[in-house]
Amino acid sequence: MKNTIVITTLCTLLCFTGILSCKKTTTTPPDPNEEELITTAKIAFTDSAGVQLPVEVVYKDLDGDGGNPPSQWDTIKLKPNTTYLAEIVLLNESGSPVDTISNEVWDERTEHLFCFTIQGLNCTVIRTDTDGTYEVGLSSKWKTALAGTGTAQVVLRHQPDVKNGSCSPGSTDLDITFPMKVE
Repeated sequence: MKNTIVITTLCTLLCFTGILSCKKTTTTPPDPNEEELITTAKIAFTDSAGVQLPVEVVYKDLDGDGGNPPSQWDTIKLKPNTTYLAEIVLLNESGSPVDTISNEVWDERTEHLFCFTIQGLNCTVIRTDTDGTYEVGLSSKWKTALAGTGTAQVVLRHQPDVKNGSCSPGSTDLDITFPMKVE
């Protein structure tokens, strides 16, 4: 009987030791709304009448916000009284291969909206692509008027579950103010 009690006690102690030594491991699931690094923004302008040469402007900051200043920050130079079709391409060039972030923006277009603010010039910008309900802005139409100088602010808003067609809800994924000349 003494041997049975000792064996039972040992087995019980081993079981408790085994249970107490087990560690529960938890992994954090990836955040589906995690912001991607955007190192480069390109806007390609094509004259809708096919008269003017195409224009491409680039903003490039390979280490992202903070750190080193942008290595390229072009001025938008367009002709007066001209309508341009514009396409935005966003890249993450910090690694290899280069990641085309604008593809992800398009895939998540119900959560993204480009907002354009022109200062100091008479130029209108109209987003020409949609998510089925609201505009997106990867594609747009820019109509210039008289010659002058100013700025063009391009902001990409991330608006999961709050997109309503306006620029106010959500957070900012990208905010670049390009110098702009119409000449």
